[in-house]
Amino acid sequence: MTTKIIHHLSHTDLDGYSCQLVMRSTPYKLFNYNANYGAEVKQTLEVILENIKTQNSNATILITDLNLTADESRWLNNEVSKNDKIDLILLDHHGSGEDSANKYEWYFLDTQRCATKITYDYAKEHFELNEPSWMNKFVNVVNAVDLWKMEEKENFEYGKVCMRLVTETRELNKVMFAKVDNNYKISLLMEAVKYIDEENAPIVLDEKIHMLKKEFFKKNEDDTLDNLATTFIVDLLGQARDEKTIYYKGYKGFLSYGVGNTSIVGNGFLLTYPEYDFIVDVSYRGTMSLRANNKVSVSQISKEWANGGGHPNAAGGRIIGFKEQYRYDKVKQQIQRIIDEKESRAGDLDYKKES
Repeated sequence: MTTKIIHHLSHTDLDGYSCQLVMRSTPYKLFNYNANYGAEVKQTLEVILENIKTQNSNATILITDLNLTADESRWLNNEVSKNDKIDLILLDHHGSGEDSANKYEWYFLDTQRCATKITYDYAKEHFELNEPSWMNKFVNVVNAVDLWKMEEKENFEYGKVCMRLVTETRELNKVMFAKVDNNYKISLLMEAVKYIDEENAPIVLDEKIHMLKKEFFKKNEDDTLDNLATTFIVDLLGQARDEKTIYYKGYKGFLSYGVGNTSIVGNGFLLTYPEYDFIVDVSYRGTMSLRANNKVSVSQISKEWANGGGHPNAAGGRIIGFKEQYRYDKVKQQIQRIIDEKESRAGDLDYKKES
């Protein structure tokens, strides 16, 4: 029985998630992460390094379908060199990573195959891959659509539907619910491979997408996708109460980041967890949406935090100077600084909802 631990960072598209789907057929303990380009990559790698340090065991960092800049490659190489318990592997196909690939032996670049196919071939040679019957076919599907091989019509058309299956799974927020969101997308792809050999497979999968989504969120009774997802999200928020609770002037609030749909999700949360006085959701651009349920005037809170306004139970505003983050703890630090500053300046104001 192997004890290998792999921290697998991949891109946020079909090719990226499919790399992680391939690795699910290995016997290793996997921790999946996903990032788009820009600051998100380094912030996620920082999380991985922190997690490895906490675990204090031998680990492999596997990066797929992401090319690192020269600065990112240099930084990561330096960080990994400090810890002899870490192995580093990068498998990618974007030509923009050529300079780093030429410099670092851990950086494998092949522009002729999609990252899923590179990962699949690499896993067969270097890992213990218990390959299921559908895998080779699915890898070729991803390769066809990711490299836009329209001449491979059957694979290309099925790949287009799989691509939409991933890109339109926006019900969950990958910063707030990273692990669950990753599981959601990979679970849908696991369902998609079941129809890969069906007659008119692209049409079959296309017609089943809505049902597959509902099945993921459904717990007991059937409902609309929106209602099932809302109930699911409120439950996730409830499970995270210890980490995401904030206080302002004695009022108990819940801080979420990038969840959106605050009127429905926020009100659903306040009804489910009546011990909370308000909920505030901050968007990636720093706009705030606040909701209350007759316990506090969020229009007053919004006015003090961001010169915003609205109604006693529904208000909003924009945080000046907010810095977009891809880690919840960094967002909470920014909001806590605002809270600390405003509490130190404000007098004893009446936040109670006006009757």
